[in-house]
Amino acid sequence: MHSSLFRTALVLGLLSAIGPFSIDMYLPALPEIGADLGVTETQVQLTITMYFLAFGVSQFIWGPMADAYGRKLPLILGISLFAVGSVGCALAPTLGWLVAARFVQGIGGAAVGVVPRAIVRDRYTGIEATRLMALVMLVIAISPMLAPLAGSVVLAFGGWRLIFGVLVAVAAMSLMVTLFGLTETLARKDRVPVNFRSMASGCRVLVGDPVFMGLTFVGAFGFGSFFVFIASASFVYTEHFGLSPTGFSLAFALNALGFFAASQAAAPLGQRLGLLFSMRMALIGFAVSSLALLAVTLAGFGTLPVLMGFLFVANAFLGLVMPATFVMALEEHGDIAGLASSLGGTLQMVTGGLLVTLLGPFFNGTPLPMVAAIALCSVLALGIGLAVLRRMSAPAMAAGE
Repeated sequence: MHSSLFRTALVLGLLSAIGPFSIDMYLPALPEIGADLGVTETQVQLTITMYFLAFGVSQFIWGPMADAYGRKLPLILGISLFAVGSVGCALAPTLGWLVAARFVQGIGGAAVGVVPRAIVRDRYTGIEATRLMALVMLVIAISPMLAPLAGSVVLAFGGWRLIFGVLVAVAAMSLMVTLFGLTETLARKDRVPVNFRSMASGCRVLVGDPVFMGLTFVGAFGFGSFFVFIASASFVYTEHFGLSPTGFSLAFALNALGFFAASQAAAPLGQRLGLLFSMRMALIGFAVSSLALLAVTLAGFGTLPVLMGFLFVANAFLGLVMPATFVMALEEHGDIAGLASSLGGTLQMVTGGLLVTLLGPFFNGTPLPMVAAIALCSVLALGIGLAVLRRMSAPAMAAGE
């Protein structure tokens, strides 16, 4: 049982890491991309926003496809599209070309974002599913810790285009893992044909479920805080604090470490204290630490060590929230897990992308706008989380565990 769970987590983690890897690896190259293509930093950020939006919207395609044709086919098609987009990025002569190629990358990357979550629901529920999701996140943790550093190394030897060449190789390896290391988890008798009526019916059920929608938007604003950090951290760390690309990569990795290390405690804490209680405490911790960082920054004490320390703590609390959020949102919708996963992912990614777009004009390379946006996300996640947790009965959740 444990051996099978670990193997599944390893395979799903490697596949799920494609999306974060495609974002984190080229972050150190953003200033060079702007200089090479003759565009501003704000324009370069469009390559991040467009990826998020494509990743979010196209999940609504991959989820129903996974319910109708099984889990492997969408993964194969998605990874192939991701490879095509990566080639386009490597060859991009203009910003418009690069943005379009990133859009294609995002469409392909969405498949490996949504389908693994449905596979988790196929095999496990409750605490076991939370444990598997936490293990998947542990594997994914390699990407934000190593990808920026790997990107800075590649940047030193071959420039920003070579980074996307490396992503082509990553896509090829992931395709091999899918073909030979992943078994189909959705039996033919359980597949749901793709048609507008069934999708509309499933969406009505999901949208009408306040628990599903509430947990989805808790995750949306949790992810939104990450998107804000991703979009602005390279400029804050390199321009305001004067870090080198390698220094930025190490700082970025440390901030991400808090989230993924804490995510491993989600299942044990949920089992000992109950998923509802542990999630409530984690949401409160996320909001308190984020607001404390905002207060310290406003008071003029937002030094680099202070910023990194508070972000580490805030992300650690968030790491306790996200695995349980994914699991509990899908718990009552196993018959349409693919659609539920895709709708939830779409809402989360689009919300995060819109947050970056709307708050982008306020980012000026200093820490305050970034910190304020993260605090806003934490307060919204806390408010929605406390409201939805009140609706969930403890006996029903205990039965799910």
